[in-house]
Order: sequence, then structure tokens, then C-alpha cells
Amino acid sequence: MILMQGPAKAIAAPSPSRRGFLLSASAVALGAAALAARPAHAVTSAKMVTIENFNAAGKSLGKVSVAKVVKSEADWKKQLAPESFEVTRHAATEASFSGSLLNEHGSGLFRCICCDTALYDSKTKFESGTGWPSFWQPISKLNAVEITDTSFFMTRTAVSCTRCDAHLGHVFDDGPKPTGLRYCMNSAALKFVPRA
Repeated sequence: MILMQGPAKAIAAPSPSRRGFLLSASAVALGAAALAARPAHAVTSAKMVTIENFNAAGKSLGKVSVAKVVKSEADWKKQLAPESFEVTRHAATEASFSGSLLNEHGSGLFRCICCDTALYDSKTKFESGTGWPSFWQPISKLNAVEITDTSFFMTRTAVSCTRCDAHLGHVFDDGPKPTGLRYCMNSAALKFVPRA
């Protein structure tokens, strides 16, 4: 049996303390800060790059702005053969005279194995005797990026795909006319598409 003394009173919820209020406000502020600190790619659209697009006949379709292709290591491994993965994603070099495109003499385009960007036209391919497919110029300067490579205690110029950063090979100044350049590429970084 419960005995009550006096009239029953409603119990009101306790009012929040100053400390509780400040903790709640801090939690909201931290959440907002975490949202603002997210990586830019999570908040904004993908980075755009400009390349020159080419049809199957090798005719320029003009400059286009396209999203940069960015994938995880795991996704690249799923897409690429092991040698292509090592060459394009880790800047490895295939053994000389081993590449499948070394003796490719058909008419067509050499495209990036990773993103299909047109990189070289067969019209600029030549026999360099080095053991790698060689070209005296890229199909478009917009599609191939050149950067200084100081690996292996030497200074060279590395070439990569503008759209996906795939390592392609290196360029040297011992090529034929009209450019005097030798774009020494890895077969594992390219795919040959016959001219339509």
C-alpha cells in the first residue's frame, strides 16, 4: 500500500544545465566541422581535364572537357592484366623486345589501356631498335603529359596519360625528323585499334 502525503504533483523534466547545453552545442559544431573537412572530391564534382578526342579513323573531333579517371588500386587491378597494372600504375618498364605492340605495323591508333584516350597514331611509329614501340610525336600534346623523372639516379622525361595518369614510358631527344623525339612506350600501357 502506497500512502501519499498531500496532493499529487506533476514532475517536470529538469531544465538543461549550462554544461549540458555547451556539450550539445559543441557536438553540433564538431559535426559541422567534420562535414566541412571532408575531401574535396566528396563534396564537389570530379576534376575535369581537357583532351583532344579522335574518331576511329584518327580524325580530330576537337577538344573536350572530360572527368579525370580516378580509381582505387583494387579497381585498377581488376581491370588490368598484371603487367599493365605494374607499368601504368607503378611506372614499371616491360622487358625490351617483349611487348606485344613492338612489331605492330597496321594502320590505326594506339590508345590508353586504362581509359581509351587516343595517344599515338601509327603514322608516327618508327623502328628505333630499342625494343619498345617508338613514336616521333603523340597524336595530341593535350593527351600526353610530360614530367621530369629522377628515378634510378638519372634524369628523364616520363610520359603519362592526361586523363588517367597512366605511366606510358619516356621521351628522348634521339628520334627521327621532323621532331627529333623518340617517345619510347610500353606495349603494356597501350592497346592498338585498327583504323576504321
